[in-house]
Amino acid sequence: MPPPTADFVADPRAELAALCARGLDWRTDGIRAHADTERARPAAVLVLFGVLDAVPASSPGPVARDLDVLLLRRAATLGSHAGQIAFPGGRVEASDAGAVDAAVREAVEETGVDPEGIEPLGVLPAMHVMVSNHVVTPVPAWWTRPSEVAAVDHNESVEVFRVPVADLLEPSNRANTEHVFGGAVYRSPAFTVDGRLIWGFTALVLSRMFDELGWAEPWDAGRIVEWEAES
Repeated sequence: MPPPTADFVADPRAELAALCARGLDWRTDGIRAHADTERARPAAVLVLFGVLDAVPASSPGPVARDLDVLLLRRAATLGSHAGQIAFPGGRVEASDAGAVDAAVREAVEETGVDPEGIEPLGVLPAMHVMVSNHVVTPVPAWWTRPSEVAAVDHNESVEVFRVPVADLLEPSNRANTEHVFGGAVYRSPAFTVDGRLIWGFTALVLSRMFDELGWAEPWDAGRIVEWEAES
């Protein structure tokens, strides 16, 4: 089970920056031991926290009810991760200075967020994503000056929205998905909030961050939710 709930988080920005400074172990399961990382392409995602709108969380928790994280739903026509809820992000291009630049650039292209209002707090260790064969670097950031966001290119994403962190931490919104690989069954974190299922890479990043930050509350790891396999 996840660790007990922490005391109320007074300064989430500082705690996120400290997490970037010390890093973490993703503790991914044995599926990733089979990854072909030599041919994997570098990518980055923006994990953008802040007060993204005036609507508070519906759940209490160890964080302020106005603390949100920005997510989007990928277009159903994409070749990989189709229809999934994800962080803004994409491949690191030759013109990018690195993962931070790539994550911010992709977020601007996908959501229209004003880059002047984004404060990158650092990077977390890269993780291999087998489906698309990318090595993805999460870039936690703080929204210092909120701006309008929306799905810019519907060929890439069809919905951009914020999710209150307290609702993600709500134990009744936590679950696992199950995946079969090589004859073995593996479990991976998931969240069910407002009728949306957040699973896969996005849920794993959020879950491990919440654990390492000490924000997670005890939840039923035996709760399994269905996920839709990609074509």
